[in-house]
Parts: sequence; structure tokens; C-alpha cells
Amino acid sequence: MALLSAWLVRVSKGWLVLQSLLVFVLFMIFVLPDQAAKAEAYTQGGDSPDTSFFYTPEKLLQMAESYGEEGRQAYIQARFTFDLVFPAVYGLFLITAISWLADRTFSAGSMWRRLNLVPAAGVMFDLLENISASVVMARYPNSSLLFGWLSSGFTLLKWVFVYGSFIVLLIFVLYWLYKRIKH
Repeated sequence: MALLSAWLVRVSKGWLVLQSLLVFVLFMIFVLPDQAAKAEAYTQGGDSPDTSFFYTPEKLLQMAESYGEEGRQAYIQARFTFDLVFPAVYGLFLITAISWLADRTFSAGSMWRRLNLVPAAGVMFDLLENISASVVMARYPNSSLLFGWLSSGFTLLKWVFVYGSFIVLLIFVLYWLYKRIKH
């Protein structure tokens, strides 16, 4: 992990941070609203595992039932198209931005630099959530208790690490600004 973290710090140049920020912003403006509208159509205004913080396997089955056959297929398709790209987009931005700031704020041996791995955990749990929730949707009406609990746990962990990444980013920005103003 230390080697991965150090490598991410080395490759996270200012131009890469700016490009990843641009892609992230453009994605949020142009792609996310369209995907949200599509999700609204197949969820029929109901809950979605991706936007919930926590749910039970029973609640996930209720979601699968409310989506209907077409909605479940649309959900699965979105998980293996849009929801492969979106974690890469937000992950790249968060990892490069935190790494770039860590390089300018903390010494080479500092453990604080390893917080650049927090977004990678968020991306990993996001992808695991997509897989496990898709298994539940694909197997409906058969119960998939194991995958229901896995999906629920991965969703919770995804949000903890994604929100945690933005908190780390904010703290690093503030500390970087403090150090720049101090000098």
C-alpha cells in the first residue's frame, strides 16, 4: 500500500489534477443528469441501492420487484456501462487531487500521504456494490440473501469512503492554504 500511495503521489502532476477536475465537472454537468433521469424512469421514483446509504436484503428485493423486468435489466445495464465509468472519473479526480496536495503539504515519510488511497477504496466498494446488486436484480424473484447483505455492506462502505475522500480533500486543501499563507 505504501508503494502504491507513493507512486500515486509521484504521478499526480498539476496538469493531471486539472484535467481530471475538468472531466469530473463535465461529467457532473452533462452525463449525470441524463443518467439520473434514466434511473428515475426505471425506479419509477423509488429507491435505488446506489443512492441509499443502507438497506436490507429485503428492501433490495422490494426495489427489484418495483423496477419490473425492464427496470431490472436497465439497472444491470447501467451498472456495467455508466457505473463503470463514473467511479473511474470521481476516483481519478479524488486520487490525483489528494496525492498532489499531499506532495505539497506533507513530507515524504508522512503517513498522511497514504490518505490518497481512501478514494481507491471508495471506487473498489462502488464496483463491488454494482456486482452484488446486479446479481440480486438478475436472480429476482429468487432470493439472494448473501448478495443482498454484500450489496448493502458494500454500499455503506462506498459512501463512507467516498464522503471520507471529499473530507480528506477539503482538509488537505485547507492545510495547504494555511501553509501557503503562513509562508
